[in-house]
Amino acid sequence: MSLPDFDQTPIAFGQPVAQKKSAEVLDVLFHRRSAPAPTLDLPAPSEDEIDLLIKIGFRVPDHGKLGPWRIVRFTPESKAKLVEKLKTLAESRDDRKAVGALQKLSIPPEALLVISSPVFPYKKPLWEQQLSAAAVCQNLLIAAGALGYGANWITDWYSYDDDAKALLGLTAGENVAGWIFLGTPTEAPLERERPDYEARVSWWEG
Repeated sequence: MSLPDFDQTPIAFGQPVAQKKSAEVLDVLFHRRSAPAPTLDLPAPSEDEIDLLIKIGFRVPDHGKLGPWRIVRFTPESKAKLVEKLKTLAESRDDRKAVGALQKLSIPPEALLVISSPVFPYKKPLWEQQLSAAAVCQNLLIAAGALGYGANWITDWYSYDDDAKALLGLTAGENVAGWIFLGTPTEAPLERERPDYEARVSWWEG
């Protein structure tokens, strides 16, 4: 799939960045819906599209310009190899539920692993650095939808398991912010119940 026609001219450091109105962006955001991972199939984003997604992913709020995150990519072969290693790990514990959960990782044709990688010593609050990594995940979801693909952000057991994290190459202090699964949905995702506006929004009255 060819990239959409939009201005990708790099902006030099310190130059003004225009704030642009966009009804299309609002439409994408207002109707954003995750596609279930098992429904994601080929075609997946192309190399150029993945590069674009990552560049957009990195344009997030980042207090102190620390860049407290990194992204790990996978080929189809390396992802399949990871699934087998995680399956072996889960089977060694006789954990059938963990084995079944690996379908979400094995089925989608493309996966990006976003790792929260805080900068030590904490020049900025740890929580803010972790939130910045979460913002990378959200940018990837939104950009994938704008390109016409389905996307799903999950964690699951292999994001928290110490042995699995070691397989993934995480170092001390790092955590999985999210797996972003990408592809073309084989069926349109159904709308889900949304939070009640009145129940979640209030005015501070002093």
